[in-house]
Amino acid sequence: MGKRKQDLSDVPMSGTADDDDSGDDTELINVDFEWFDPQPAVDFHGLKNLCRQLFDNDAQDFDMSALSDLILSQPTLGSTVKVDGNETDPYAFLSVLNLQEHKDKPVVRDLTNYLKNKSASNPSLSALSDLLSQDPIPPIGLILTERLINMPAEIVPPMYNMLQEEIAWALEDKEPYSFTHYLIVSKNYKELESKLDAEESRPQKKSKKGGDPAQRFLFHPEDEILERNAVCSGAFEYTHQHDEGHSDSKRAFQELGIVTNGSLILIEAAKFESTVKAMMEYFKPPA
Repeated sequence: MGKRKQDLSDVPMSGTADDDDSGDDTELINVDFEWFDPQPAVDFHGLKNLCRQLFDNDAQDFDMSALSDLILSQPTLGSTVKVDGNETDPYAFLSVLNLQEHKDKPVVRDLTNYLKNKSASNPSLSALSDLLSQDPIPPIGLILTERLINMPAEIVPPMYNMLQEEIAWALEDKEPYSFTHYLIVSKNYKELESKLDAEESRPQKKSKKGGDPAQRFLFHPEDEILERNAVCSGAFEYTHQHDEGHSDSKRAFQELGIVTNGSLILIEAAKFESTVKAMMEYFKPPA
């Protein structure tokens, strides 16, 4: 059965023009996005790459093939977003896994232990740490979602809206998707002074100031809505840190270097519908 989807065609994607004389001009490209159910026959590699991107340098600690297979084993739950038809790799995805239902699967066990340890490292996430420490673990819906860097945020609310509908249909069929909470894994970053600028010694070159090390920036603007409605949310450092030069490799769109970290957002199931509505409203195009 195909995705019962709502189309969001002609979403503007902006990027810097290639013309050297363009200055700060941007050119808008209209792209038709299509939503599909996860397709085991075609989505494995694209989904695996997006999962690796989501967990950044800590992806090496998990069996990403097993995680991708588990996501794809739920073909009527979750979405992929594509541009050139169903046979192409996804540009974005969203899915949910029941941590209680899959607790005995090695990859879910590894993920749960990881999330428990990371939530214990941040007092802001104590409510999540307590939940993940329960035995048995409650039926928490782990939402995994990621997209390519140039994808517009407007593609995200429809995926969450469709997920709500699909969970409702699954519950009608007595499937195990009755959750007490939803846990969203995401990413954030901090700015820091560039190593390259620090090494620049020409007198006429002013060194750029580093960012506030306590200030956290969101990669995904929808996280602002999710965190606003959360029981708790907070950042954590990745277990495997990148080398010192890695932050300068992230300077494609700004002058300062950046360091990426993980984010966790816990939302009560009873507030999920209103949160998705708030997200839909936040990204609603102007009349």
